Amino acid sequence: MGVIIDTCVWVDIERGRLRPVEVADRIQNDAVFLTPTILAELQYGVERASNATHRHLRFSAMERLRRKPCLIIDSGTGLVFGRIAATLDNQGKPSTHRLHDLWIAAVAIQHGHPVLTRNATDFADIPGLRVVAI
Repeated sequence: MGVIIDTCVWVDIERGRLRPVEVADRIQNDAVFLTPTILAELQYGVERASNATHRHLRFSAMERLRRKPCLIIDSGTGLVFGRIAATLDNQGKPSTHRLHDLWIAAVAIQHGHPVLTRNATDFADIPGLRVVAI
């Protein structure tokens, strides 16, 4: 099995708010996966760093993470995304303000992996998604 680790977890590890051993304890021996959306969010953080020191630290962390396997977004992911977004919109829970989370969820559902996150409420109402809070 595997787990997709949400952007917020990687950021909290980088900032020292979460220890890697805490993540390891939660995922046990599961394989860790990234998504293009997570990489995009992390790269955004690199580009928006307030100074060269922070940019270098974030870039170094990003380079380490890029060694993890990245699940692709393909036509199947698009179909899952469309279903999730429409379901939420039909329930009166607008999807437009959380598009990144919905793409992460779509990849997770497509591949049958849970999402490990520090922001479980961001994913709580997504049908078919398994969320692991840390």
